[in-house]
Amino acid sequence: MVQTPEKTVTLDEFLNLPETKPASEYINGHIIQKPMPQGKHSKLQGEIVTTINAVVEDHRIALAFPELRCTFGGRSIVPDVAVFAWGRIPVDENGDVANVFLTYPDWTIEILSPEQRPTKVTSNILHCLNHGSQMGWLLDPDEKSVLVYPEGQQPQFFEAPESELPAPDFAADLRLTVAEVFGWLQVGGDR
Repeated sequence: MVQTPEKTVTLDEFLNLPETKPASEYINGHIIQKPMPQGKHSKLQGEIVTTINAVVEDHRIALAFPELRCTFGGRSIVPDVAVFAWGRIPVDENGDVANVFLTYPDWTIEILSPEQRPTKVTSNILHCLNHGSQMGWLLDPDEKSVLVYPEGQQPQFFEAPESELPAPDFAADLRLTVAEVFGWLQVGGDR
């Protein structure tokens, strides 16, 4: 994450600034720009959103969003994947998905980029859990490992290829192993 100079701003001031590419987050009075997603990050993010939505969207259980700004608890963050239980998806006056999400995701998923500090990303996952999220995942493409943060429990570390990754209760039908997740990075040949 790229941090701006040490000038602090309020959350309202931050929310009135134009969006940046890549997205910036507001954490503890500071504006921190996320790194530009690279190949592994983008591939994992796309596959995760597609795979989760294939299990939960048609049954109106939940919906996964890539790079969605979520503002709550004094922070404005942009998880790589934010999953909302169906009844918690903010809607506008027409019943369409709202543009502004002033709430926490039910499941937050972060994909570590090479230039990111794991502690900064973990801090956002913990912030989500402290404000109501049911689960957080931190994927490390280089290590081919996943840290799972279940609500109210110790984090769990998964690196064995055959390990099935836990999902929140609302997505209990989702079955993914470590090998399947990181197999998405393979190009050509068998996965």
